[in-house]
Amino acid sequence: MPRTLLPRRADRTTEDGASFRTVPGSTVDNRRQLVVKLAWMSLWMIYLVYPVEDLTGGGHGTAATVAGALALAVFVVSYLALVARRSTATASAAGNLVTVAGMLALSVGASLTLGPPWLTLFTYTSTCIAVVAPPRYALAAVGGVTGLALVVALAAHTDAGTLAAILLPCFLSGLAMTGLQRLISTMRELREARAAVAHLAASEERLRLARDLHDLLGHSLSLITIKTELAGRFLDAGRQDDARTQVADIEKVARQSLTDVREAVSGFRRPTLAVELAAARTALTTAQITLDVAPEVAAGRPGLDAEGAGALAWALREAVTNIVRHGTGATVCTVTLDESWEADGARYAVLEVADDGRGPGKSAPGNGLSGLSERLALVGGRLESGPGPRGRGFRLRASVPVEAVRAGADGRVPE
Repeated sequence: MPRTLLPRRADRTTEDGASFRTVPGSTVDNRRQLVVKLAWMSLWMIYLVYPVEDLTGGGHGTAATVAGALALAVFVVSYLALVARRSTATASAAGNLVTVAGMLALSVGASLTLGPPWLTLFTYTSTCIAVVAPPRYALAAVGGVTGLALVVALAAHTDAGTLAAILLPCFLSGLAMTGLQRLISTMRELREARAAVAHLAASEERLRLARDLHDLLGHSLSLITIKTELAGRFLDAGRQDDARTQVADIEKVARQSLTDVREAVSGFRRPTLAVELAAARTALTTAQITLDVAPEVAAGRPGLDAEGAGALAWALREAVTNIVRHGTGATVCTVTLDESWEADGARYAVLEVADDGRGPGKSAPGNGLSGLSERLALVGGRLESGPGPRGRGFRLRASVPVEAVRAGADGRVPE
């Protein structure tokens, strides 16, 4: 079993099984994950081929070659050490800045003493300083490193072609890393906001259940207490018939209380379209996605029983959850509730939820959609999911059967 570098946090693995590999900027949990991450980061070392060719080309003396190899080794170790410390969150910001300052000093010294091929080190230094510098100063720091690289390149008499080939990647790499750090920060804030929304929604449901139970049991228990006292007094007074009457009333109240509690708990577990729309609006607003919902969704459809309405509510919850978690690029979520008729005359209520994001790609349906399909099948419904119109976004269609509703004497369908 690999040794744990850090205490494993409960939120390191999401509900859909995603691990740190799908979350940029996340810390690692064990040595194996750290080795994998360092291996991926080592692929960027391919650009150090220019300093290596300069050392092995025979253009320097023995002392200069040994010093250059030592400087290159220290530079690479500093780079990987910085990655490792940030991946395990074991270093302070000051320590990271000292490491980058050492890398910058090696870049300047090696370029001035060994020649233009060593200017490549500035690209790595620019990337690292974009990571460790405070966000408000990161862009200025990248510009400063690029300016220093220009001064050193001119001092080393670098030709124009090499100058452009070195300075442009130096600045663009640092700029890209600055943007990536801001993206990681935004993603972290979004994950925290989603967790807060889920926590608030659960807390609101607990408060609702607590209010229901208080209202249901407060009166019943008070009545049971009073009738128990009366029964005791009647027994003391020898009024057996009156005592039996009070005991019978206590039994009725207790049975009714048990029924009320079961109904309250059943209502707590079974969602409704109106409640899920309110929760969806909160979650989508947090994710900066506009909810476009048809008015008839909250009102429901005539002939739709509680089980069917509950299944559609579960479908709405699952669809919104998928959009918030995986709807990359989505800005609008559309929710409609309509009816469809089958060839055999069966009528279905159809809930459709769609977004305008990038769509599901080639990913297979997860456990959430599989569970939702099974839930709909229990009430005779079905689930359809896939890309939206013109291949953009993701669309979910949940259908449940609707019973025929007879018209009244005035020809109107009762609500």
